[in-house]
Amino acid sequence: MNRKPRQLKEDALTNQIEKLFAKNQKTQFTIAQISRKINVANPPGAISRVVNKLAGEGKVIKLSEERYKWNLTTEKKPGRKNSKTEDEILYTGIIDMTRSGAAYIIQTENVEDIYVHAKNLNGALHKDEVIVSVRESYSRRRPEGKVIKILKRALTRVIGHIRIFSNYAILIPDNARLYPEVLVHHNDTLNSNNHDRVVVEITTWGKGQNKGLWGKVIKILEDIDDIELNAQSILLANGFDPDFPEDVLKAAQALRGKIDEKHISKRTDFRNVTTFTIDPATAKDFDDAISIQFKDNDCVEVGVHIADVSHYLAEGSALDKEAYKRSTSVYLVDRVCPMLPEELSNDLCSLNPDEDKLTFSAVFEFDKQYNLTKEWFAKTIIHSDRRFSYEEAQERIDSKQGDYAKEINVLNDIALHLRKERFNNGSINFESDEVQFTLDADGNPLGMHVRERKEAHKLIEDFMLLANKQVATYIATKAKPEVPFVYRIHDLPNTEKLTDFALFAKELGYPIKINTPKQIAESFNNLSEAAVLNPVLKLLEPLAIRTMAKAVYSTENIGHYGLGFEYYTHFTSPIRRYSDVLVHRILFRNLKDTFRIDKNTLELEAKHISDQEKKAADCERESIKYFQTLYISRFIGHEFDGVISGIIEKGIFVELVESKVEGMVTFDSMGDVFTVPSSRLRAKSKITGTEFQIGQNVGVKIVAADPDTRRTDMELV
Repeated sequence: MNRKPRQLKEDALTNQIEKLFAKNQKTQFTIAQISRKINVANPPGAISRVVNKLAGEGKVIKLSEERYKWNLTTEKKPGRKNSKTEDEILYTGIIDMTRSGAAYIIQTENVEDIYVHAKNLNGALHKDEVIVSVRESYSRRRPEGKVIKILKRALTRVIGHIRIFSNYAILIPDNARLYPEVLVHHNDTLNSNNHDRVVVEITTWGKGQNKGLWGKVIKILEDIDDIELNAQSILLANGFDPDFPEDVLKAAQALRGKIDEKHISKRTDFRNVTTFTIDPATAKDFDDAISIQFKDNDCVEVGVHIADVSHYLAEGSALDKEAYKRSTSVYLVDRVCPMLPEELSNDLCSLNPDEDKLTFSAVFEFDKQYNLTKEWFAKTIIHSDRRFSYEEAQERIDSKQGDYAKEINVLNDIALHLRKERFNNGSINFESDEVQFTLDADGNPLGMHVRERKEAHKLIEDFMLLANKQVATYIATKAKPEVPFVYRIHDLPNTEKLTDFALFAKELGYPIKINTPKQIAESFNNLSEAAVLNPVLKLLEPLAIRTMAKAVYSTENIGHYGLGFEYYTHFTSPIRRYSDVLVHRILFRNLKDTFRIDKNTLELEAKHISDQEKKAADCERESIKYFQTLYISRFIGHEFDGVISGIIEKGIFVELVESKVEGMVTFDSMGDVFTVPSSRLRAKSKITGTEFQIGQNVGVKIVAADPDTRRTDMELV
């Protein structure tokens, strides 16, 4: 993706630079990096003048080696005396509580994990986002700091047993290592009895070391097993309610399933066109279908049909507000916490076979060489002829036999053409391993494996990418001034992480070129291809992914670097993503006329959806960790082959080769003292000179595994 740099006037340039620093408060930039990040054609001298002007105003700080960073102390309230000394540096990170009550601050970019003693947490709790101050001249072997501000609370609800006392009640959390006790006034207990298991919503966070948290009981739980308890705890701790409010359920039940003729007459009718869905065998909701018809001019018309959720989700209704609040479905190992009630997600909106369904479609025409020649978007009605699992569709591709084999193979040929074109234009070909579990009848894990992605999976993905890209391009180029829209954006990789990664890759004998965005994409794609044959290089792929920025939703389009697209959005999964609902509404209003929603309001909605997406990802990771720990807890004392997957100040993370279970080997358990550079790619003993590095093969023994804390302890063998 080549976005042409533009020349900005000084006011606009200042605004762009200030926004860059404000959005990346923990990152240090050089003048060249600033120019690349904001993608301007202004000369380095002009950028330098603006940055130095901001430094003079106290908004940024000039560091050594001509680097600059945001001055976090400027956020203090006017008139308040700044007691910070010059050798204190502020960092932003996430609290990771330890068993002792102390914590580490993780996800900071330029330092090791920062240790914070329990007395210096300032009321911060597990997973809170905080600002921590660290003295630059610390003398310990690890940086130590104190929390000076809590930016965002992670915990809103806690599950546990309630104890009723004469003056108040106390919620004793089921997982006391991670979650705090919560005080409850008698009139907020929801008439629960002593020792009942309840859900408490925190209403007031304590300040200082000895002040407690207060909350109210919002639900009394029946007796549930450990697996059910952990699922609910994961969801509730991240702000997702396993149950829908009563008014939302009633609204969903009141919706009619029968499609009125007046709705059909306003739509393009695809019911007589060959149409089918391809999804996982276990899927219950189908939000996309593919149609194909062969034209007389030797062209092929492909329809990407998406469930018309916005037809049923009236703006401002109870259903709509709840969907926005959740913003996403959450996929745990053994269940789904849906964005929409089942009446919509599994019935009304789901594109089930042999049923007429309302859809919003992106329709594409391809010539003999599979080049895209025509496209249009419309509200439609379809009738799916067949539901394929990925495995069944793959059989048609492999054998060229079976029902709809011709159609699926032509679609696969077009998808291959689209994929090749995408990679030629700078798309990065990285695929993360996805762990799948085999569960017994009671939901206990029997084993796990990495999901294999074949052509059938990629076929669907390629057409979804095409639809998302073309919808975004249509809106972005429709009119001037712009039509405010929800883009899916992906920034350039982190420069410091990328430099460290390139040095490490070079040590393994694989040079990485990182001078331009195009070189980075080409190097990563070459690495992906080489890793297929070289298992050592395979270990570099997750490290390369860690250098990448996180994709988010925004009204400010900067393109999608990872895909190599100038314009990109999410249009194809409105049953499980609220971003797609917003996109459907904006697209529909702009098919004939030009309609502009308030951009500031839309940006706030995009930010909320991005935040919810991150919380959902945290839920999914916790669920996988829980089931992995539950599985490996049966093998205490057993030895396994593993690979070093991460290094922090406390020790090394090891991922088991077969099961992908990850655990920690602490440096203390080795009886040694190690230094860990900021890149966290290796560790070296101060005593013996022993060195560990990412990707190194090691043998480990399982020492302990606690599913409640998702922690597996290992020792080197």
